[in-house]
Amino acid sequence: MSLVLYGHPFSSYTQKVLIALYENGTPFEFRSLGPDTPQNAAEWLQRWPLQKFPLLVDDGHSVVETSIIIEYLQLQHPGPVRLLPADPMAALDVRFFDRFFDLHIMDPVQFAVAGVLQRIPLKPEEGLAQARERLERAYAWIETQLVDKTWATGASFTLADCAAAPSLFYADWTHRISDTYPLLQAYRARLLARPSFARAVDEARQYRPLFPLGAPDRD
Repeated sequence: MSLVLYGHPFSSYTQKVLIALYENGTPFEFRSLGPDTPQNAAEWLQRWPLQKFPLLVDDGHSVVETSIIIEYLQLQHPGPVRLLPADPMAALDVRFFDRFFDLHIMDPVQFAVAGVLQRIPLKPEEGLAQARERLERAYAWIETQLVDKTWATGASFTLADCAAAPSLFYADWTHRISDTYPLLQAYRARLLARPSFARAVDEARQYRPLFPLGAPDRD
C-alpha cells in the first residue's frame, strides 16, 4: 500500500484528512501516534522533525499540512468526490473557507486547550474567556454565510467542509453554539451525519476523556 497516514484519531487535523480519505474510499494505512506505538512516532519524527501531524507518506514521499495533503490527494489519488472545484474562482472560495475554519474556529479551541494545559502564560479561565470571545465572533459571521447553503460554499461537499467538521465539533464543546445561530447549528448537525465524519468521530470516541476542557455527553 503506497499511502500511509501518521496521526491520532482524536486530533482535529488528523480527522480533517481522514474525512477526505473516507469521502473517496482511498486505500491507506493508518499509523497511530501514541505511547503504545513508539515505532510509529520514530518514523514520523524522522520524516517531519517539526513534530506536527498528520503526515501523509505516498510511496516514500512526505506531504504535510492538512490543506496541502487534501489537495495532493485530489491530484495524485482522485476519487468520485472532488474536494476542490476545477473553476479557479470557486476553488479560491473553498480555500478561503478552509482557512476560516482552521484559523478562526479551530485555533481558538486550541488556544483554550493550551490555557488549561498551562502551555500559554494565562490562567485557564482567561484563555477560555478569550477563546470564547473569538468563537462568538466567528459564529456570528459564519451564520451570515450559510444562508441557502447545504455545505460551506454551496451544494457540494468540499475541502472547506473537511476543515469545518472537526473544527465545529470541538468548538461547540468549547463554547456552545447557541440558538442565536440556527443555520450554524444545522450545518454542524449535517456534518456529524456525513458518513465520512461520522466514521472519524466513532473511531475517536474512546479518547474523549482526554479532552482537557471536559467532553460533554453528546455527539
